[in-house]
Amino acid sequence: MKIGFIDKFLDEWHANNLPTWLREETDEIEAIYAYEVMPSPNDGGIDGKTWAKKHSAIYCDTMEEVIEKSDCLIVLAPNHPEDHEELADKALRSGKITYIDKTFAPGVDSAKRMIKKSKEHGTPMFTSSALRFSKEFVNISKENIATFSMRGPGPLDMYSIHQIEPIVKFMGPNPEAVMFIGTEESPAYVVGFPGGGFATAAHFDWECPFNVSIKYSDDKPAAYVTECTDFFPGFVTELVNFFKTGVSPVDFDQTVAVIAIREAIMKGKDKTGQWIDIKI
Repeated sequence: MKIGFIDKFLDEWHANNLPTWLREETDEIEAIYAYEVMPSPNDGGIDGKTWAKKHSAIYCDTMEEVIEKSDCLIVLAPNHPEDHEELADKALRSGKITYIDKTFAPGVDSAKRMIKKSKEHGTPMFTSSALRFSKEFVNISKENIATFSMRGPGPLDMYSIHQIEPIVKFMGPNPEAVMFIGTEESPAYVVGFPGGGFATAAHFDWECPFNVSIKYSDDKPAAYVTECTDFFPGFVTELVNFFKTGVSPVDFDQTVAVIAIREAIMKGKDKTGQWIDIKI
């Protein structure tokens, strides 16, 4: 298995950890190829060729070279969804199995264009926040959820994806509206679903673990996850399985729903207490 990394700049947290995680998950990796658009702009950041030496990878001078030499591709730039459509363009036209890092797209239109491109060119594609694969979620029922309440750390723009992904995983791909109810310092929001079900999400400081409370509309007891754990190992397992099979563990309708919720939240954050309709 030859894996290609495409990134805005390679010296970032995901690219710095994935080579090790992938090699720990499978011994079938023959080579990792990599390309970056620009060197890291961060203080003390390194360029792509230095990154490649550090991670026992092979640096390529062009994106086309990475795509040609690789069996499967990872488009990174996790904190730059606005760049994903351009970064992923050639990968999605290649027909090669492609993972695109979170946050997939800045809005629904961009998400739909990338999905359409992957289908037109027969390119298997997958994207998700790693939080979807928390080990605590494996045995939790998705049936008849009335309320899904999640909390976690991080700023709204970069970390909302981590709370929205489990919301859609459990509540389904048909969100109707969102309402921002928090503050700039403590963002929070409600997501309405058909039949009166709803989810809440809240962002606290960095010491707050991702945690979930679930109430059912039937006689099932409530479910509580005091801390979501092992989501990156779970994600890497799913990623390697995807590279081997070309079958995504996440349906496209869920991916679009995740982005639609995030887009509506970002649009509604200055309209506290007002419902913002979601159109997918």
